[in-house]
Amino acid sequence: MAALGVVAFSLTFPATAWGLEGFGPWSLVAVRSVLAAIVAGGCLLALRVPLPGRRHWAGLAVVAAGVVLGFPMLTTLALETSTTAHAAVVVGLLPLTTALFSALRVGTRPSRTFWAAASAGAAVVIAFTVQQSGGALSSADAYLFGALLICAAGYTEGGRLARVMPGWQVIGWALVLCLPLTVPAAAIALSYEPVELTAHSVTGLLWVAVGSQFAGLVVWYRGMAAIGIPKASQLQLAQPLLTLVWSVLLLGEHLTPAAPLTAAAVLVCIAVTQRARG
Repeated sequence: MAALGVVAFSLTFPATAWGLEGFGPWSLVAVRSVLAAIVAGGCLLALRVPLPGRRHWAGLAVVAAGVVLGFPMLTTLALETSTTAHAAVVVGLLPLTTALFSALRVGTRPSRTFWAAASAGAAVVIAFTVQQSGGALSSADAYLFGALLICAAGYTEGGRLARVMPGWQVIGWALVLCLPLTVPAAAIALSYEPVELTAHSVTGLLWVAVGSQFAGLVVWYRGMAAIGIPKASQLQLAQPLLTLVWSVLLLGEHLTPAAPLTAAAVLVCIAVTQRARG
């Protein structure tokens, strides 16, 4: 399940780039959240899911701030001036950061082998993505590293909540919780930012709304609950490489011959983290 989430997430940056061809950054983020909330809210209503217990609302607020609002907004702003290859450095660091948040918040204690493999995988991905972007840092980096921290917190809290409620309900309630903010934000943003409906922009919007924001997180949180937050997070080491492949196929970005070697190294690191105890 977690692996399916990684595949869905790997398309997020290319789809966002498509969406930005016809929407402004604020419009894209607000509208995607509203559309995802409509789908999630419809599912919750159709199945007559009761409201979560009061003790869960604080955790849902963290999920909402991290994966519904914070990460999409910060990465979309970054992608206005950054390539998807450069933005992938965020995802390269996200697995290790999520494992660290999990150790602090949930009390997980992975083995030294796990930490060594996770650190090695993060280092390989960072080196590759920085090399792909020419090694230059941009003004978008502040957005990217902020997105990294807030998303890791949202993933950790969502993985914790998925132990006591289905993963689709975790992200579903988080999306609904944001509606009082996202609906007026969408209305205001659409009135100020020009919109051009093209095949790319509409497809990009629909994917980030339904594929990334809802369906991807449903299987992601379910996977986290099944195999644990640290191990699930390390599957994301493959995400930047998948993103780069999609960037070549969908956006025409150039991919260097180093990709296959990097992919092989990352797969080894993933295999070690999945076999490590804890």
